[in-house]
Amino acid sequence: MELGRAFTIFLALCLSCLLLLIAWKRINKGGKLPPGPTPIPFLGNLLQVRTDSTFQSFMKLREKYGPVFTVYMGPRPVVVLCGHEAVKEALVDQADNFSGRGELATIERNFQGHGLAMANGERWRILRRFSLTILRDFGMGKRNIEERIQEEAGFLLKELLKTKGAPIDPTFFLSRTVSNVISAIVFGSRFDYEDKQFQKLMQMINESFTEMSTPWAQLYDMYSGIMQYLPGRHNHIYYLIEELKDFIASRVKINEASLDPQNPRDFIDCFLIKMHQDKSNPHTEFNLKNLVLTTLNLFFAGTETVSSTLRYGLLLMMKYPEVEAKIHEEIEQVIGSHRIPSVDDRVKMPYTDAVIHEIQRLTDIVPMGVPHNVIRDTHFRGYFLPKGTDVFPLLGSVLKDPKYFRYPDAFYPQHFLDDQGHFKKNEAFVPFSSGKRICLGEALARMELFLYFTSILQNFSLRSLVPPADIDITPKVSGFGNIPPTYELCFMVR
Repeated sequence: MELGRAFTIFLALCLSCLLLLIAWKRINKGGKLPPGPTPIPFLGNLLQVRTDSTFQSFMKLREKYGPVFTVYMGPRPVVVLCGHEAVKEALVDQADNFSGRGELATIERNFQGHGLAMANGERWRILRRFSLTILRDFGMGKRNIEERIQEEAGFLLKELLKTKGAPIDPTFFLSRTVSNVISAIVFGSRFDYEDKQFQKLMQMINESFTEMSTPWAQLYDMYSGIMQYLPGRHNHIYYLIEELKDFIASRVKINEASLDPQNPRDFIDCFLIKMHQDKSNPHTEFNLKNLVLTTLNLFFAGTETVSSTLRYGLLLMMKYPEVEAKIHEEIEQVIGSHRIPSVDDRVKMPYTDAVIHEIQRLTDIVPMGVPHNVIRDTHFRGYFLPKGTDVFPLLGSVLKDPKYFRYPDAFYPQHFLDDQGHFKKNEAFVPFSSGKRICLGEALARMELFLYFTSILQNFSLRSLVPPADIDITPKVSGFGNIPPTYELCFMVR
């Protein structure tokens, strides 16, 4: 048994060395990739890229190799882009060349190139165009979705009132309320906060995002060719996402049983109608697999990123109580206490808007961005990137680019205010990425962040259980995502 296992590992090592040799030959034959640390067979640049602080390792390599360099994630060469200029030059100026989705091995077993987020080529173009149309039809960025958020914020405020100022962990209060907004679009209805299945879904989404950011996940992204066959914690995310897929599939069956093609109720209905229209086309992308996985993409992204940002935002308000006090003052001046906040208030509340932008900038929920891939042989900054090369556009390096932000590592809302106190845009503010793969839900997320943030602070003051100076905003886990630390606070009625 031991001999067989040793032989398997030996074969895997040989295969990895062969893949590395092929990669090197491809580079030398077709051109040259940007410089970077010298890889060693099988390990690649594991000695330079720590799995428990991947982003920080890349930023350290930037100091030596500049804003564009190559690292080997195991046998796989990846081009890393740092800073606003390099990322913009790739994702915006050469948007089409860099529009492919790169390998994200931790979830590739679940998606296998299907679903909006992980698709490529014509499949991606079809699914993105369709999804954007349907989301707009159901009010994304319009007045009716604003009313949906306001209503859901009202449910949240009632739940927070029930706590009567007792210490609570806000994690699932926030994830449930935010998730109900996207749920209304994809499933046609909201969930009751006490729904046990809904609570379990929120836990699985939260856990999945955390697992994607652990050192195990980073190691898996480097050596998935071997690790997919080995037991261990790196497999946990696969089963979490499979369970989420099963839930989506069960909702699809419910919709199928009561579908009225003349009156679509939600995203799933619209996709099912399109599936029926294309049923005679054997090459259609409107199939059950893409339906389940695209719906999962929307449900997951529409839940975790906004709720994590809000969770970080509340923590920062307690660490900087003078900022919270200024927001309370602005809310009183513009909105008062007797009407609910609206999106129209945002332009009259430059300080609150600046604070929300600064929360997004500093907390940097997805620091490495989602991997891209060049869809054709590409010349970039004097280098040659062969078709199929994976690219990491480090969004965190843009959001903390010292050329664009005076105090990149500090919480400083003035980054988004001019000398007169008016809101000031900053072109390096890219938490939703940029180019052709920019987040589909940006308009919805911006609306949610403003309405939830102002609604909470209109009704409550935040009380920390520790002195502001002792509040630690260091991520609990930092990898694919920056996971907010776990904490408790008290919501005190104003």
